[in-house]
Amino acid sequence: MATSKEVEGKIWPQVLAILFGSLAPVSNGLFFCWPSPFILKISKDKENYDITEKQASFFTVIPSVAMMISCIFFSKLSDIIGRKPTLLLIAVPHTLSWILIAMAKSVYVFYAARLCSGIADGIFFATLPSYIGEISTPNVRGTWGNAMTSFLYFGMFLINVIGSFFSVKQTAYICLPIPIIFFSLFIFMPESPYFCMMKGRYDDARKSLKRLGLKRDIEEDFLKLKADVERQMSESGSWKDLFMVHSNRRALIAGTFLRASQQFGGISVLVIYNQFIFEKSGTNINKEVSSIIYMALCFCLNICAGYTVDKLGRRISYMWSAGLCSIVLLLEAVYLYLDQNHPELEVGVVKWMPLLGMILYIIFGSFGLGIIPTLMLGELFSASIKGKGMTVLMFVFCITVFSTNSIFYALNSKIGLYAPFLFFGLSNMVATVVAYHLVPETKGKTLEEIQQLLKGKMNHNNLQGDIRITTYNSTPSRVRMAEIGSIS
Repeated sequence: MATSKEVEGKIWPQVLAILFGSLAPVSNGLFFCWPSPFILKISKDKENYDITEKQASFFTVIPSVAMMISCIFFSKLSDIIGRKPTLLLIAVPHTLSWILIAMAKSVYVFYAARLCSGIADGIFFATLPSYIGEISTPNVRGTWGNAMTSFLYFGMFLINVIGSFFSVKQTAYICLPIPIIFFSLFIFMPESPYFCMMKGRYDDARKSLKRLGLKRDIEEDFLKLKADVERQMSESGSWKDLFMVHSNRRALIAGTFLRASQQFGGISVLVIYNQFIFEKSGTNINKEVSSIIYMALCFCLNICAGYTVDKLGRRISYMWSAGLCSIVLLLEAVYLYLDQNHPELEVGVVKWMPLLGMILYIIFGSFGLGIIPTLMLGELFSASIKGKGMTVLMFVFCITVFSTNSIFYALNSKIGLYAPFLFFGLSNMVATVVAYHLVPETKGKTLEEIQQLLKGKMNHNNLQGDIRITTYNSTPSRVRMAEIGSIS
């Protein structure tokens, strides 16, 4: 940490921008987990909806397809009009989706609403990680960068609470103001200085740096950021370069692995189907209560997770998280297998086991599996290739979410509830080993330093108090801790 003599700035403007930006994923979380309380309600309510359980099951699939299509457009749009204007657009599909849900009587209106929520997911994942990565210093990004994931989980928790007490239409009216509140607050936040620099808008970049609370004399930081962006933008940014340039390929492989292993580790599908799991596993605790407890833990633990990840580092946290989640899911699979196939053992007497297993899973998952892939999205790619890299990772995310939902449904239907738990447990076991080889450690590094690391040019990092001794190609240079240094 720099001394007060070295820095006259403050970090709260960066934190405020992150928090206001993270209000958007509250609505994403509401929609993401909306099927959990409402699939069964809608399919059973024949008085208001003539919708079968099979038709309702598509509520979980449609957003992934819409997100896959929309992410290409919004990744490009954020490079044209800016991170902030693109992110503000998210309020439109969020608002429209709640209006459609409030009006819905047929399954196709619900499908249209879910399509809108998928478009909003595309905007969120294509824009917010980049925005947070570009407006925050490494220390702030490490501690507060997971706010978007925490707010996402808060939305999931909120929809389980609201959905337990209110109807489909009432829930839509209650949630409708949230995207409007986001728009009203975030519109006053600064644009990414990184984006302004990419477009040659140097005066706007200076204004953003000042508004983000750095030193009163920001010229040194401005020149450092300008040099970093110009170097990155001087690199070719074609689709071919994404796969052929060594640093881009390393970033793409790491990002693809993180996204795929996160989803095949069960992090999303177990949230979506948590009420279904609690009901089918025969727990003697009310499924709505179990779901609320589960999602409340998700939210609370993710708030704490940012501090832990920033202390331990991204890679170690991810490995520990995946390894412990693997153990929990495999034990849960054993319990469910015995309960289903060996009733004479009477393991069903401990009906609190499914809830305990899910709670342990989310405790361990919150400190790595749940937050690190999203946190690192905004860190891995250089400015010249970021839009294309984010687009590919969005495709990976959509495909894996769709796949894990299909796998869960198929394994549960054909074999039993223990089968998907076994599959996800084994996936986490594999991820624990592979993470060591594929995930770079980005803790405490500026975006430029991460690019040098991926290029293999950062040979030595030695943190000594407030000074980092960094060597690039054996040429040493002294770089101040990024809390007062480069905004990149």
